[in-house]
Amino acid sequence: MFDTIILLTGSRDQHLALTALLRAHSPALAVRCVVTLPELEAIDRDVLGRSRLLAFTTSVIVPADILSALGHGAYNFHPASPDYPGWAPAHFAMYDGATRFGATAHAMEARVDCGAIVGVETFDVPNGLDVRGLEQMAFVRLAYLFWRMSHDLACHAGPLPVLAVGWSGIRSTKRMYAGMCAMPADIGAAEMQRRIRAFHDDFRGIPLTLTLHGMRFQLQGDAPSPVEPVTVDAPALALAS
Repeated sequence: MFDTIILLTGSRDQHLALTALLRAHSPALAVRCVVTLPELEAIDRDVLGRSRLLAFTTSVIVPADILSALGHGAYNFHPASPDYPGWAPAHFAMYDGATRFGATAHAMEARVDCGAIVGVETFDVPNGLDVRGLEQMAFVRLAYLFWRMSHDLACHAGPLPVLAVGWSGIRSTKRMYAGMCAMPADIGAAEMQRRIRAFHDDFRGIPLTLTLHGMRFQLQGDAPSPVEPVTVDAPALALAS
């Protein structure tokens, strides 16, 4: 019997709107809202057997034993198109100069961002958009995708239809992101500008640094626009600890 949806989100602020949307389609539906892995692990296995898990912009990796215990599947809403699986996808899309981006819904498996795709939204990337703007556009499309699929997610107990779309590209990781942020002394001007545009973002907590003569400097201030030449001036760098 399908009577519960478990909402796993990146913040508690998202629960109210998503819960209201699901219950509008199925008023009797029980919705359990969790943010952390311990909260998810505390749910009784009997409840999991009657449940479907929906993950929305969360960094929590759901263990295989929980995925197998869910009676009605698990779906993740990933804030990127299928060609950008993994961590911080908007940053890598910005680095690549992607002209299209989007949002993806997929069945969850033990390995991150590899399950069958059940929903996609895409959009053209406007010229001059920065990485924060790209993330915001992707989030809006992700919310729309959730809205578009909400009836089936709330009312249909069986697996969702799979699209004839597959994952592609390299699955990005936090280690790959950190590697992009550690700029070597011999970095070229064009490559340095690409990295500043894509990865100069304090939101991820990994600063852009430049290693020079054995010392590591951290870039400070706003990122330059794509048309500005990049210069390494003293006021733009601070010695990293």
